[in-house]
Amino acid sequence: MQNKDKTQLLRHIFIDQKIREGMASGQYANCASMAQEYEVSTKSIMRDIDYLKNQCDVPIAYDSSKKGYFYSEKNFKMPAININAGDLFAITIAEKVLKQHQNTPIYQKLKSVFKRIEESLPEKVSIHPAWINNRITVIEGHTTRIIPEVWAITAEALQRGRTLSVLYRKPNEEPEWSRIDPYHLVNFQGEWYLIGHCHLRKRLLTFAVSRIKEAKILTSGFQIPADFDFKEFSSQRFGIFSGKESYRVKIFFPREQAPYILEREWHPSQKISKNDNGSLIFELTTNHLLEIKQWVLSWGAGAEVLEPEKLRLEIKKELSKALDRYKVQDKR
Repeated sequence: MQNKDKTQLLRHIFIDQKIREGMASGQYANCASMAQEYEVSTKSIMRDIDYLKNQCDVPIAYDSSKKGYFYSEKNFKMPAININAGDLFAITIAEKVLKQHQNTPIYQKLKSVFKRIEESLPEKVSIHPAWINNRITVIEGHTTRIIPEVWAITAEALQRGRTLSVLYRKPNEEPEWSRIDPYHLVNFQGEWYLIGHCHLRKRLLTFAVSRIKEAKILTSGFQIPADFDFKEFSSQRFGIFSGKESYRVKIFFPREQAPYILEREWHPSQKISKNDNGSLIFELTTNHLLEIKQWVLSWGAGAEVLEPEKLRLEIKKELSKALDRYKVQDKR
């Protein structure tokens, strides 16, 4: 089924739901009320109702006294959706995964879409979704809190191509007002980031949306440069942050760690060389060393940076500081 057909089907499900709710409550739904709730034009709802009446023989009638629609056949039911067990399983899993984004306003909107789908399922289906709640769990990552108003304003500025004025607070620093031309929103490990041109620093930067404390849409607009491509922009990242200089990183992993390295793709540019004793040499190209440094440190003694020398020295310095910290603790 094409995306257009799927969108139309969801509207038909919504219209059926609103008509039934109106008949039950006595407050009939009309084109204007349904269009406002579903966030589409009144003409879209009118076209859907005409289609249902004339092409699908749905007994929709209009009550002028109640200014809304009802079914002239009380026992009428919309045709069941053709859905198999695999489709239902995928829908239910998707709803669980969606919970990882509860800190954004899009969660409630998408949750309502899933509810419409669930309510429209046929009565007889080969698999009941209840078992999934007891047998499958999606463990949420560590997410940050986003101010709903900030999210809404950021999304609107992104959509309209308007410059943002934001009060941004870096860790351990005082908040600072900046003007940003928003280019792209990206989610990484539970955190939402805004990629945009910073007027203050006159270059493209990455901003954590959770660190934006206030946001205002300015009247000035902007054009995203024709040569900006997010995939290209992020191709050399090892994480979310990027820089101007490119580094070829080479890391040694002993035999004990080799299975864990081999079972994942850590970076598009990665290259792995196997040694005769089972150890590995892991290579990649990145333009920022902070997150690759944190990743190497997470392996403890199970990883050794071979190149570049700059990263190797930073790792040694960090490990030395950590060791000194434990020595101080032992003396207490």
